[in-house]
Amino acid sequence: MEQFSFIACMPDIPGALHRAAEIITRYKGNINRIQYDRRIDTHTVFFEVTAVPQAYEKIREELEKIGYLQTSFQPVAFVKFHIYLPNCPGALFDLLNYITSSKSNITFLDFDDRGKHPERLVVGLHIENPNTTDSLLNQLKSRYRLDILEYDTTGEKLDDTVFYLRLAQKLRSFIGTTEDDFLMRFLHDINHITQELSNLQKDPIEVFENILKVGDCLNRTSGNNFYADVQRVRIKDDIELFCFQPPCGGNIYLFDTPYERVMIDTGYGIYYQDIVNMLQYYGLGDLSRLKRIYITHADADHCGAAGFFSSPSYLNRETFLITRETSRAYGSSHQDCILEEVYTKIINLFSRFTPPTNTVLFPEIPLSNEKIEKWGEFPVISRFRIGDMEFEALEGMGGHMHGEVFYLCPEEGLLFPEDAVINFKSLGPDRTAYNVLADYLMTSVNVDSKLAQEERQALLSLISKINEQLAGKNKKCLICCGHGSISVLDNGKLVEYVGSERYVAGQKMHI
Repeated sequence: MEQFSFIACMPDIPGALHRAAEIITRYKGNINRIQYDRRIDTHTVFFEVTAVPQAYEKIREELEKIGYLQTSFQPVAFVKFHIYLPNCPGALFDLLNYITSSKSNITFLDFDDRGKHPERLVVGLHIENPNTTDSLLNQLKSRYRLDILEYDTTGEKLDDTVFYLRLAQKLRSFIGTTEDDFLMRFLHDINHITQELSNLQKDPIEVFENILKVGDCLNRTSGNNFYADVQRVRIKDDIELFCFQPPCGGNIYLFDTPYERVMIDTGYGIYYQDIVNMLQYYGLGDLSRLKRIYITHADADHCGAAGFFSSPSYLNRETFLITRETSRAYGSSHQDCILEEVYTKIINLFSRFTPPTNTVLFPEIPLSNEKIEKWGEFPVISRFRIGDMEFEALEGMGGHMHGEVFYLCPEEGLLFPEDAVINFKSLGPDRTAYNVLADYLMTSVNVDSKLAQEERQALLSLISKINEQLAGKNKKCLICCGHGSISVLDNGKLVEYVGSERYVAGQKMHI
């Protein structure tokens, strides 16, 4: 027995669903999941079925015979026009012959011979094969006076009687001209997250809108519309730290030293070329000098561009495994959560997730009773140098994500706590609005919220301890957050350390 999924497009009549269920039952299929909501789409039903492969093929054949099986979501055109009919019996009937023969669906008709325009009929059509649109309109123009009011092939003008078809066309604008089979599977996943959130009393239409907002925001802020807020911190005379905050997602840090450059986290894959352009603007564009990349965790906004760089990426073994899994919750206490799994598929696809391939794994902590060196609550798993600064890689608790690693330079007071500590006040309204989408679609961005709270408190305690050690140097620990500004801890609150400047795509590069 294997599990299969398919989408049924059924007539909105009594007994239609019963007929489909009878076919599945006849071939001993077991329905594991079904989702239908006429508030969303009056015709579309999502099925997951367990059956032997031969039986599943018979189920598909039977459903296809009766016209229930949805095998593709081809683009549909919407056209709206005024047409002037003669005032005689059979005039509307003749017009409908043309429309029916073109396999168009009428979505709107408006006519009243006692109205202001007694000779004019307003018609709205969905045309399943846009290639026939011109042929139909030319036929009508040859016989009637006709004025085109709207003509759309993007899906924006389709009404909710074909909601999933309209959704599919919007998704194509984010993921390109992918094969129908892939798009159908992706719609299944999106429907599943909607079903889960609907059970948590979330409005299904709002769920779909927020999924589309994720794709729209990433596409809208890449290329010519890319920007970043940039902080520059002189760590030593010959070492400068750059903090790049892209429009969406996590920060990218880059150390510029006399002999090499080292990056911590890479941002989304969709921003890769924008990041390279930005590095060139700041005189950092020679990627041959980028010798190493250190990854904090496996989320797409922190390592999703790593595979584009030839430099080796250093990361925890568990982080490496998560980048090859279908769920960001892998390895956590919630690894079977549907919301985490589907969100991972959505964000990886929308953001062009390209995880690291040239990898170096940190050593694993031994399971024996051997004493393990720690900073506070966090075991030290590796050491490395950037310039003449010694860093330690600390294993996180896994509150935000399993396999997470923090990077600490005790001597200079530099801590990279990824998303376990964030200065939310420094994000601004646009980044805050984007970050809220992930929180909405997963109910929490942390795979273990209780553990994440403990982790944050442990990190704040560690920061306070480092501040005490740095007090004689008149310095404070610089908290290089996963999102937002580099900050310091001042009376228990995160405060921006230095101001930032705005980089905008297309600015003239520094020579």
